[in-house]
Amino acid sequence: MKKFYLFLAALVAATMLLAACTPTATPTPVVTAAPTQAPTAPPPPPPPEWGTADKPLVMALAPSANTETLMAGGEAIAAKLTELTGLVIKTTVPTNYAALIEAMGSGNAQIGWLPPAAYIVAHAKGYSDVGMVTLRNGADHYAFQFVANADAGFTAYYDPDSGNNSVGPAQALGQFAGKKPCWTDPLSASGYLVPAGYLGNLGISTKAGAWVQGHPTVIKSVYLSPKGEICDFGATYVDARSSIAKDFPDVNDKVVVVWVSDARIPNDTVAYSSEVPADMRTKLTDALIQIASTPEGLQLLKDGGYSIGGLRAVDDAFFDEFRVYLQSIKFDFNNYK
Repeated sequence: MKKFYLFLAALVAATMLLAACTPTATPTPVVTAAPTQAPTAPPPPPPPEWGTADKPLVMALAPSANTETLMAGGEAIAAKLTELTGLVIKTTVPTNYAALIEAMGSGNAQIGWLPPAAYIVAHAKGYSDVGMVTLRNGADHYAFQFVANADAGFTAYYDPDSGNNSVGPAQALGQFAGKKPCWTDPLSASGYLVPAGYLGNLGISTKAGAWVQGHPTVIKSVYLSPKGEICDFGATYVDARSSIAKDFPDVNDKVVVVWVSDARIPNDTVAYSSEVPADMRTKLTDALIQIASTPEGLQLLKDGGYSIGGLRAVDDAFFDEFRVYLQSIKFDFNNYK
């Protein structure tokens, strides 16, 4: 029995010694991923500025004359503006006055040579503000004329030598009752709105007109219509016959001026879209006035397609009297808003 207890004690002692000699296991550390932060995206580049190669200013011209002439003249004016201001400017000619207005509102044009009625509509829509009005022979208002083919049987009551009408509008224009007119554009002051208003106020009813786009085209249509083939008469600014004299040297013999109004229509404008900054408008206006101050610059403006003889800075109030007149001939602004 004594031997058994000695063996048991030795076994316990050996077990304790073995436990003391065995190294303690070190716990494996748990590696946790360090929190990561999403990389910050670089800020977007600033948008290009107006008047740069990436964002040129677009100068839109009213399609009231020959498109090729307008583009050539407009590009020459744009090049001179670029020289004076450092701004990159491109030129375009929209298809009609409505497209010209919408170009000013859609960002497709920043400088617009807008006819008066087109400007009034564009301003009412919040698309543009006037900067200048064009001058012809020192005047900022102009007249319109009714024309007819010399062989169409109408009597011409305008005397080009004296510059006066021999009878009033009722007698002169009464001969157009039941006849077909040639009109330029529904928003042309001298090519439709005011002459049609004259006829309406006088109670002279005509056939539906032919929309031929552009004053030179009205003159050409009348020239080619001795028997009313296209239209019986037309209305244009004074004197649009010169616009086709190069191709039709006898135009003054074949197309007669029947009657001329007084000068009540404001000349065309230089207007800026609402997105053009004020300082840039000032820079462009100053440059255009500088162009108009020299004989070379005036020739550029004259060759631009509108026979411009100068520029004058105006504000929107310049058109208030014409707005009243348009309302008197039942021009409805709501049709265009």
